[in-house]
Amino acid sequence: MTRDLVRGLQERAARAFPAVRVARRDGWWLRHTDSAAWWAGSVLPHGDPVPAGLPDRIRSAEEFYAGHGAPARFQISPGACPDGLDAALAGRGYRAGSPMSLQSAPTARVLPTEVPRVRVEDRPTEAWFDAWAAVHGTGGDPGPEWDLLRRVDRPSAYASVSTPAGIVAVGRAVADTGWAGVFGMATLPAARGRGAARQDNGAAWRLYERAGFTELCRYRYRFQR
Repeated sequence: MTRDLVRGLQERAARAFPAVRVARRDGWWLRHTDSAAWWAGSVLPHGDPVPAGLPDRIRSAEEFYAGHGAPARFQISPGACPDGLDAALAGRGYRAGSPMSLQSAPTARVLPTEVPRVRVEDRPTEAWFDAWAAVHGTGGDPGPEWDLLRRVDRPSAYASVSTPAGIVAVGRAVADTGWAGVFGMATLPAARGRGAARQDNGAAWRLYERAGFTELCRYRYRFQR
């Protein structure tokens, strides 16, 4: 794993989940969003301040979020974020949680040998969104989630798998400078175990069944109490 690779992939993911407000300060992305995708509203701390400047950088981030009436959240990727940041946040009372895994694979390794029967659009349809929301939605106002998808300015593909009863699985991919990120995979509960997710995205099912992906790093978040 290299610092530049992990930072580059995480910044691509941030562009696939564009926040409502972004302030970039010496390499740190301070992001605020009203979407239920709370991680899109976290600090992406990719600049490297001198150790003595780290407390001031943290306070600046906290002031940014306080100004928007929100607690601060930091994405912590060992080796990719500044040395000492995790310990500094712990010392300020931030709790750790939401562990994640960043994984990748060459496209040739994860493409299916047969083309699945899916429908692919370059933007989300109402039916696509309804299927996604049935799995990942919070039951609240869907407006912020629609707005997030509309803010994506990179080439995107919205895939869906249908039965005679309607869409049963969805996912989206965002292309960005030589990479494609896969997001929003969702299969309706009634269709799980029937192969719908496999048809929806070859990379996703091979990830779990054939271990086609390689973990680059694990990361987590720090949440202001």
